Amino acid sequence: MSKELVFGHQNPDTDAIGAAMSLSYLANQKGFDTEAVALGKPSKETAFALSHFGLTAPRVIEKAGAEVDSVMLVDHNEFGQSVADIEDVKISHVVDHHRISDFHTADPLYYRAEPLGAASTVLWKMYKESNIEIPKGIAGMMLSAIISDTLLFKSPTTTPTDEEAAKELASIADVDVESYGLEMLKAGADLSDKSEAELIDIDAKSFEMGSNSVRIAQINAVDLDNVMQRSAALEESMQKEIADNNYQLFVTIVTDILNSNSIAIVLGDDAAASKFETAFNVSLENNHADLPGVVSRKKQVVPQLTEQLAK
Repeated sequence: MSKELVFGHQNPDTDAIGAAMSLSYLANQKGFDTEAVALGKPSKETAFALSHFGLTAPRVIEKAGAEVDSVMLVDHNEFGQSVADIEDVKISHVVDHHRISDFHTADPLYYRAEPLGAASTVLWKMYKESNIEIPKGIAGMMLSAIISDTLLFKSPTTTPTDEEAAKELASIADVDVESYGLEMLKAGADLSDKSEAELIDIDAKSFEMGSNSVRIAQINAVDLDNVMQRSAALEESMQKEIADNNYQLFVTIVTDILNSNSIAIVLGDDAAASKFETAFNVSLENNHADLPGVVSRKKQVVPQLTEQLAK
């Protein structure tokens, strides 16, 4: 059997890297020959989790086709979020928890997508269905991914299945969910050494919404004021990205992970910005808008924007 690479989306978060590692291990137990890789360096949050469980970060790749003919995707399916040469390789597996968009294959494949809080929760179910034991380190990364994607179960994307999975994985990983989770989230929210260009790229994804190319970044913080004091410089970096990539809309969601509120910084075409105002029933003031209770890009931002921009 030929080797396959397993990876999550660009600008990988903890779920993208943790899910890649866990699917690779599961697939190898089933007789596949796979390697977990990443489409970017781990964030501080992910690095904290890897270090805590004594694991090495997957190596970073830019293209897959020079190494393998076939790949497995986790935590994404949209080609615009994947490896640069995704259309040149065969996709054999997808394990995801997002919408399905901009996706096609020439051959049949294994596709598993469920509306759960993290791709790692889907993988937890797959381990149980296969009756394969989850190693301590892999369990720790899967737990970290669930905590990250659900913001320690505060996000509206959280399901009872995520909480059940986290409880079991925490037992295997030998950690307390609440104390470990808060420590990990705070490690990820340390932004002191990041430039504005880095801040808007730490956790950013591109989307096609109707005829619009949209970039949505999310910055998790424990102090919104510290981030918003840098808003002018953030906007300058966003404008450069818009010019370089021809985005019709660039939205940066700055999220208070302790109090579950966000502030949006919105730049782009007037028409697209107006659609943002309609989608969230807000009026932009100096390109900013408060979004009380909004913490999830996947559930509370992307669907609402897509509905408006597709009209």
